[in-house]
Amino acid sequence: MKDRLSEWLGGLLRNRDGGSEVQPSFNDSKQQFETIFFKMRPAISLNGFTSHQLLLIQLVVRKHFKDLAYLRVSGENSCSQNVIVYIESESDKKMLMKEVKDEQKIDAEMSIKASIGFRHVIDLLSSEKKLIVGHNCFLDIAHIYSKFFGPLPLTAEEFISSVNKYFPHIIDTKILLNSNSILQQRMKKSSTSLSKAFSVLCPQIALGSKSTHLALQPSVKVEVEVDDIRSSNWNSGVKHEAGYDAFMTGCVFAQACSHLGIDFKQQSSSENLAHNEKLREHVNLLYLSWTNGEIINLSTGNRTSESLASNKRKNHYPKILFECIVIVWGFPSHLKAWDIRECISKVYGPTSVISVYHVDETAVFVQFSRAEMVSKFLDLKGSLDRNNDPISVLHPLAKLLEGGNTCAASYETYKEICSSTVSKVLFADQAKAVGIKWKTKLVESSDKTKEHESLRKVKAVNSDPSCGERTKNKNFDDVSNDSSYSQLSSDEIIDSFYTREAKQI
Repeated sequence: MKDRLSEWLGGLLRNRDGGSEVQPSFNDSKQQFETIFFKMRPAISLNGFTSHQLLLIQLVVRKHFKDLAYLRVSGENSCSQNVIVYIESESDKKMLMKEVKDEQKIDAEMSIKASIGFRHVIDLLSSEKKLIVGHNCFLDIAHIYSKFFGPLPLTAEEFISSVNKYFPHIIDTKILLNSNSILQQRMKKSSTSLSKAFSVLCPQIALGSKSTHLALQPSVKVEVEVDDIRSSNWNSGVKHEAGYDAFMTGCVFAQACSHLGIDFKQQSSSENLAHNEKLREHVNLLYLSWTNGEIINLSTGNRTSESLASNKRKNHYPKILFECIVIVWGFPSHLKAWDIRECISKVYGPTSVISVYHVDETAVFVQFSRAEMVSKFLDLKGSLDRNNDPISVLHPLAKLLEGGNTCAASYETYKEICSSTVSKVLFADQAKAVGIKWKTKLVESSDKTKEHESLRKVKAVNSDPSCGERTKNKNFDDVSNDSSYSQLSSDEIIDSFYTREAKQI
């Protein structure tokens, strides 16, 4: 390599001094060495070398050639290019390095600008105070916040304040349809799911039909521009695809405004639309919990319960009571919610389990009908974990405990596990990542609380010198051997699962 560079440099200097031109034979058949011009300077482009070979070439250039500079720069198609450039002096070298650094800085800025991408749209929506329209969109707003503005705040109050700063006007079409009597009449008291609302309020678009029957219905004209690939199936739609769901939401909102007598042509701006007297009372209201009908006001932070909607849904969705919930994880992935309900119901009766919700394929929430059943279930599971006898194998819960990795705890423990910055896809992996080694976290029942208080009083009495050391030690042993008093540290906690509790986002 030293000889080849000396040959090239010698030919270059002879050419500069009026000798023969640089020999083209230096460009070898493999095109590993190619004479080029870089920043108006003679240079060699290095191609097809390994990283180790390039490192050796760089060392040779630095050690033996003061009038050559080795550079690694961005080439075409974002590929790196390795070049050896001829420099006339130290000042020329400094100028070259400055040119390269300035170019790299420009490239980096362009790359960052390109990577930011949709963030520019979000910033523009925020700066222009556009009316943001969504359907049951609390989680959508939370996702937008976490992806474009920063980590989610720890409390709902902080979240509300921050969201209102970025998006002062948000309207949820689900709330609009549920709370406005005119729209309820139009919906004929049917489901207010997005697809149902779209088919009821926008049948011409939803069905892609121009029949006389549908043409007689008043509707807002919606013009859509799509590419050739999408145009063939646009009318039929692709439900739950983000682009089409946004399209349906916009159509539902436009048609709802039309039914309310709002003329878009008279609205000079999106902000004026948000202050329209027919929409004003619905702006900045979001469902914090749709199943419970709890609504949060982003303007004031107040929470209210939508009694009408709650009554309408109470037969379909059981009320969530956190004190009645256990989190179970690590069970075989082939078990479904129905299998788990069946296992537990065989032990405690058919009405013992209200609902089973999957968190992921190996974790579920189990809501019992009574709060005291949480401690009973955890006590029983802990007992079965300890006893590996034939009776335990034949127990109805054996299917749930199959594999020996099933863990369970109360909802309070789940909350603690969800408040760390550690994040794994499966809940079982998250618990394992933070070092949770126990299989069952027992709940301190009210009876045990009283017992604990009694033991503390006994402890105080035993501190009297008149009490024997034997009695004292027995009481201390009773307390220290009770596993129900073990506590989780704040480090044993994990993040990123959505919880339905109002205080957690």
